[in-house]
Amino acid sequence: MKSRSAPAAPRKPRIPLRHEVSAGGLVWRRQGAAVEVVLVRPAGRATWVLPKGHLEPGEGPIEAAVREVREETGLVVVAGPPLGEVFYIYTWRDRPKKPFVRIAKRVHFFLMEFAGGDPRDHDAEIDEVVWLRLDDALRRASHKSERELIEKARSMLAEALG
Repeated sequence: MKSRSAPAAPRKPRIPLRHEVSAGGLVWRRQGAAVEVVLVRPAGRATWVLPKGHLEPGEGPIEAAVREVREETGLVVVAGPPLGEVFYIYTWRDRPKKPFVRIAKRVHFFLMEFAGGDPRDHDAEIDEVVWLRLDDALRRASHKSERELIEKARSMLAEALG
């Protein structure tokens, strides 16, 4: 007698995976004896992050980072050394009833020194731009990976500034 196996459960459709590269920066300045850094709050969100965005065609990561920081913060910066990379995957849908897409994103971050500009000149993608002392930025930053970059920047700046 042959045994019958249960029918296989229907498979969920696979969500397509798209790879993206972005770049951004940790902007710093000396304020008296303290070092301050910039965090931004994206429009309509409660998260605090480092400024970052996509690369335009023909742009390298450092050029994109300087441009994105200028757009999102209103600040002019001098790009410094690479700070590190962050990698994460998230699910996105452009509009209701459109299919979901998984996005694998790699973000290149650079240490950037403040050179001018006004945070009130940020673009519409950002609701708020704030300067914070390093300890306050570590408490406010929403993502562990970005808190780790702030810690790394603290070490790099301590060596550079003595």
